[in-house]
Amino acid sequence: MRVQFYFKDLQILLLFLLVLFSACHRVGDESSGPEKKKETVNQAVQFDLDKIRERGTLVAIVENSSTGFFIYKGRPMGYEYELISRYANHIGVELEIQITNSIDSAFSMLMDGRGDIMAYNLTVTKERKKRVDFTESHFTTHQVLIQRKPDNWRQLTRDQIDNALIRNQVNLAGKEIHVRPNSSYEERLHNLSDEIGSDILITEVHDSIETEKLIAKVANGEINYTVADETVALVNAAYFPQLDVETPISFSQQIAWAVRPESDSLALSINEWIEEIKRTPDYNVIYNRYFRNVRTSKVLARSDYSSFGGSKISVYDDLIKTGADSLGWDWRLLASQIYQESKFDPTVVSWAGAVGLMQMVPETGGRFGADDLMDPTESIQAGVRYLQYLDGLWKKTVTDDEERIRFVLASYNVGLGHVVDARELTRKYGGNPLKWDDVSEYLLKKSEPEYFTDEVVTSGYCRGQEPVSYVRQILNRFEQYRQSIAV
Repeated sequence: MRVQFYFKDLQILLLFLLVLFSACHRVGDESSGPEKKKETVNQAVQFDLDKIRERGTLVAIVENSSTGFFIYKGRPMGYEYELISRYANHIGVELEIQITNSIDSAFSMLMDGRGDIMAYNLTVTKERKKRVDFTESHFTTHQVLIQRKPDNWRQLTRDQIDNALIRNQVNLAGKEIHVRPNSSYEERLHNLSDEIGSDILITEVHDSIETEKLIAKVANGEINYTVADETVALVNAAYFPQLDVETPISFSQQIAWAVRPESDSLALSINEWIEEIKRTPDYNVIYNRYFRNVRTSKVLARSDYSSFGGSKISVYDDLIKTGADSLGWDWRLLASQIYQESKFDPTVVSWAGAVGLMQMVPETGGRFGADDLMDPTESIQAGVRYLQYLDGLWKKTVTDDEERIRFVLASYNVGLGHVVDARELTRKYGGNPLKWDDVSEYLLKKSEPEYFTDEVVTSGYCRGQEPVSYVRQILNRFEQYRQSIAV
């Protein structure tokens, strides 16, 4: 009996060890799980320059900031925007903007194919190089500490101000510094903490909070410290004179854009273009506009008509909203059309005699109730009535709201007859006469004798590129407004 008891004990012990080994093995697998998942996440889509050209659009991921991308009085602006729009033009494609202020989201969007390039003000780091390929650098800068000057700084000497501020990085020990997670600033602060041999209290904010908002929080006394690139810091110090941005916390670092590792042709093309444009006066003008021109920075940052500092598109927003309500449109779509027509200048007159905000000829304006087309109210009201008229005509055949907007916009630009001709050609040659993509193809062909002399055509020759571009540009701008300006 004693031998049998020991044997059973041994069996139990062996069974216990087997279970323990299996559990440990599973734990080991689970601990490696995130690494495997990370590799899957980082597996980038295959979409290089040839496919971008075939698609006809370059999708750039940007952030809403005073140097990245913002809307000012209806116009897209920003250092990154101006450069990337020139590159898109260089390779012969349209530019599509995707806005996110989250660094993590931007990297994810790039890797999963929702964007082709991160046109961000990115610091090149070894960690980031493991995930993406960087383009040639635009410029070099270094990181600086953002801190507030003493309340009475205007009455103090320079030495007194310096004595009240952190000038030696060692004195950052024990200080709380707010930064965005996964930013180059957070990485630098961790390294600096090791270098000074003391803990810096690094507080991560939500990753959608832009660096410039953190700078504003320091200026307003909500937090004591943050970190930014000197180029961005100097721009913000121009309109927050109570800030000090003179204490460096890093050596010079490269600033560049990022593409997927598999986008070799795109990277090569961008690098060649960057080297070329940096040698031109145009690049210096763009750089100075956003990083050197203090007066411009102040105007843009404080303006109610900037998507960075305000929430308005134009001084006519209230009139536009009223008109859009009667149309059943998003008001930002109507605003985009008016910008396309007149750039919100009520006095502009075109070579063809079109007048005012909505660029109507006097005959059409009078038909829809306008006596003075240079009067913003009359111009918008008459333009909206005309759009309602066109919408009513197209609603009889094009029932899809999104599609119908394209037909209405094209008709407003080039005339109803030419768009109807394109629809009939589409039907005759086997396309879908209710889909704008199909109809626009034949609107483009109306400049060719084979098509503008076709028996189904009643309005003759048409330079179709203009209305097709008109529709595309309005809708692209509307998408930019939609992402930047609140309803």
